[in-house]
Parts: sequence; structure tokens; C-alpha cells
Amino acid sequence: MQVPIVAPSPLVATHAEAFRDLFENQCQYRHFQNYLTGLMVLDNKSLTNISRCLMESADKTNLSRFFSEAPWFEAAVNERRIEYLLAQTAPHRRPATASALILDDTLCEHVGSLFEYVDRHYDHCDNRYPLAHNLVTSHFISGAVRFPIDVRLYRRYEEKTHWEEFVHKHFADRPIPTRKKERQQFHKEALPRLLHDPEFRALHDSFQTKIVLGSELIEQAVARGLPFKVVLMDSWYLAEDLVGVLNKHELDWVSLLKKNRKLEVASFTLRDVHGRKVVVAGPHIKVEELVPLIPHSAYQKITIADTPYWYFALNVAVPGLGRVRLVISFDNAEVTGTSAVLISNRTDWSAKKIMMTYLQRWPIETFYQDSKGHLGLNEYRMRSAEAVQKHWCLVFVAYSLLHLDCLPASRMRTKLLTHPSKTIGEACREQGQAVIESLIVFAHNLLQQGESAAEVFTNLFTKQRRLVLTTLKL
Repeated sequence: MQVPIVAPSPLVATHAEAFRDLFENQCQYRHFQNYLTGLMVLDNKSLTNISRCLMESADKTNLSRFFSEAPWFEAAVNERRIEYLLAQTAPHRRPATASALILDDTLCEHVGSLFEYVDRHYDHCDNRYPLAHNLVTSHFISGAVRFPIDVRLYRRYEEKTHWEEFVHKHFADRPIPTRKKERQQFHKEALPRLLHDPEFRALHDSFQTKIVLGSELIEQAVARGLPFKVVLMDSWYLAEDLVGVLNKHELDWVSLLKKNRKLEVASFTLRDVHGRKVVVAGPHIKVEELVPLIPHSAYQKITIADTPYWYFALNVAVPGLGRVRLVISFDNAEVTGTSAVLISNRTDWSAKKIMMTYLQRWPIETFYQDSKGHLGLNEYRMRSAEAVQKHWCLVFVAYSLLHLDCLPASRMRTKLLTHPSKTIGEACREQGQAVIESLIVFAHNLLQQGESAAEVFTNLFTKQRRLVLTTLKL
């Protein structure tokens, strides 16, 4: 059995009023507070479990209708959340020139295929293709302040266009290849005929790559006036079209660079240990081919956050990106093993500044860890995409309120912190303790009113016991 929720957690009670006008009635507003509280304090974040732990709700259908039928809009809630956070965090933020927007994506895995738009996406960490929703997100960081901004659902081309269905329709006698290379070739062969089908053509034209989604997130962040001047991203997003969006808005950027990316040989000069020019054949050279040509003596040592690195920096031209600054770094003096290759449009920045700037990207990784481990980002059971997106929206709200609690209480403009004063996990545990304290007071009041301990226990845990008995019967 889990802790019954008799009142919203203190953080929710403190900040929920900022969202009150976005809900039509008190019932919706109460569901909003209760769901946020459940995300923060319960181990099982499913809608069913949150519902059974609420003292107010008779059954889970009330909370279910909040996601499926209640006329509230996650876009409006998200916009209000960002406005509220920017106002609340103003004393803790750094200038826009020292603030960044981060782009990345994550998988919310599921064992079943009944969820709308769920598909098999590649997990590069484990080299597998789990059933999942793939979320492309933007994240804001400014010193100790860091919180999610927006989310887009990436849908694979075959799922978005119902590709296999149309292939069976137009190529009834052709088996669909299962191997990646052969399947890609079949895509090219089939596309011209499929595009003659108006229904398929409409779906084809509506497909959005991660690059397009990332570009939309940047455009939206700029449109709402988010105070940042740098964009940090993984190598997946380093594409000419997205960089074009950054250039349009005069934004600086730092990214990882894939080691198979090509550099223009004529754009740089490399010298060996004796100072002689290294002759490089061809108009282009891959980064992975360049690294072995760099003499060990060309690497310099720097220390960032007590960690030593050995780096080599060079201004080069990359096809489609123009002239950029390349920073190749190792974590050992022998410059062996895996190297990290960073790239930035700021050719005037030092290698240390580029590396320190890119290291600010880490908070989006901890956000994914915390939102899944503590807030149930991937623990939903709603099947419709609309309900799932509302769940993600409320996870963003819960995380944001917890983050406010992780910032120093003092608003003195002295030395700005570089990191929050506590973790999201610690903040969740504090809210959980507060919910238990409210429960104790609630039970005490019932006892004072003359109810027996057995009656109080029954009132608090009837719903949970009923669900356990139903599960056992099944």
C-alpha cells in the first residue's frame, strides 16, 4: 500500500494558483494539483495508481476524463509555465550571453503497441530498436537555472506515412525487404509510384525529420523571447538547414561532430612534429582520418572543473557549414582511446571556452534521468497521443516546480550559483515527507472527532485494498 494523498504537496499548493485561470472549474483545477502531487511523491506514477491514492476521487475515471475530455490545453499550460519560471528565476539567472538552449531527444519505452504513434526507434546506447515514443526537446540553462522548454513527438517516416500499407496496395506482389540496406533501396524504387497516390502524398509531405523539429523548437524559443544566445546540440542535429536557422537569428552554437564528417583540405594547414607541412591528399578529409595526422606535441593540457584534458584546436571549413572552429580532445596525456570532437561557429573562441560551453549541455541528460526516475515521464498508460502529450506537459510542470525549490531561497544578488542547491530527488523526498505529515494530521483530526483507528484506516486505504482484491481475482 502507498501513502494516501489528502492534500496537494506544499510546492503544488504554493505555485498552482499561477495556472488557475487555465482550467474551467474547480474540479479540473483540483485534478491538476492532485496529478502533480502524485507525480512528485508516489513510486508508481500511473494514472490508475495516482487515482487510487487520492482521497477525493471515487474512481480513476474522474482523473481519466481530465486527460481525455476536460477542455484544457497543454500548450497554454506550457506557455504559462515558462512565463512563470522566467519571472521566478530572474534573480538567479546569468545574462543571455551566458545562457543556452539545448536540443536533444529521448525514448519513452513501452512493452505494448496499442499506444498511438508508438514505433520502434533506434536506441544508440544499447544498439537496439525498442517500442517507444521519441521525444525531441529543448532545454534552457543559465547558471543554476535549468528547465525544459518544449517537446515535439518525432514519428518515423514509415509509421507517419503508413508506408507498408501503401506498399501492399501498390506493390501487391513485392515482398518488403527486412534488411536495412535492401529496405532503403526499395524505398527509393517505390517512392515515385507511391507519390502518385494523393493520400500517400499528403502524408509524405507532412513528415518532419528531427532536424525540422529541432528547427521549430529554436524558432519557438526565439519567438517567445527566451534569454539565450548559444545553442548546444548533439551531432545528430548538426545539419545545414538547422545551422541556417541559427545563423538567421544570429545565435552562436557548439556541437559534437561525427567523426565521418568531411573537412575541406584547402581550408587549413597542419604541421608535423618538426614543423613541416603535412600534405593531405584530396579536396576533403574525414575527421577520423585527420586525428592520426596530428602530432602528440600539438596537444595542449587544460583543466576544467578539476578534470584534465588534452586538446588540439583548428579553424577549418566544413561543407555546408562554412568556416568553424574544431576542438579535438582526449582525457589522457598519451592522446589515445576515444576522442571528443567539438565544433563551433565561433572561430574566435578559445578551446577552453568551447569545451566549457558544451559541458553545459549535461543538464538535459539529468533532466531525462530525473523526469523518468522521479516523475514518471515514461510511466503513462494513456493510449491517445493527446492524453500522452498532456501527461508530458504536467511532468514538465512538476519538474519545474521542483526546480524552483532547488534554487536558493535568498534573492540577494551576490555571487550566482553554477548549480542548484539540491537535487530533484531530494526535492521529491521532501514533498513526500510533507504529504505524510499532512496525512498524519488528517488521521489525527479524524481520531479527535471520535472515529476509531480501524475506521480511519479503512477510510484511508479502502480504494487501494479494493484494487488489490480486484487484481487478485483477475
